[in-house]
Amino acid sequence: MDRAEKREFVADLNEVFNNTGSVVVAHYAGLTVAQMNDLRSKMRGAGGTVKVAKNRLAKIALQGTPSESIQALFEGQTLIAYSDDPVVAPRVANDFAKANDKLVILGGAMGETALDSDGVKALASLPSLDELRAKLVGMISTPATRIAQVVNAPAGQLARVFGAYSKKDEAA
Repeated sequence: MDRAEKREFVADLNEVFNNTGSVVVAHYAGLTVAQMNDLRSKMRGAGGTVKVAKNRLAKIALQGTPSESIQALFEGQTLIAYSDDPVVAPRVANDFAKANDKLVILGGAMGETALDSDGVKALASLPSLDELRAKLVGMISTPATRIAQVVNAPAGQLARVFGAYSKKDEAA
């Protein structure tokens, strides 16, 4: 990498550390190219990104960001996974790490909060923003449906009573 590429890499990483919902740092030593491509495609499919981090440049990019406290994680062969949704990157990385023991999650950050590996696993178990929105819409629409049923019930009962009286009158 020449200096211009390094500056661009640092600027890109700095923006990632400033603006993403969560960042996961992991060791990837021993993963094959096919496994790395698989991880990248799973992450991309979920709405996240995976980058191999050059430790020295990543530490420079972390300076002055809310995630600055995770600098110590950048030792050895590291990669970062990040996403705008705070749950996506930890979930995909955690699921991939369960299937591939070569990916070792070191920790990460969510805003100013530094996470250890257990914190990343806990974050991975939470529902995503889309799942939470769906649950919220379901909770809001359920009472409205029940109100409509209650309001319509007396009208339905009256219709049945009138129908019963009309059948009684026809029979007589």
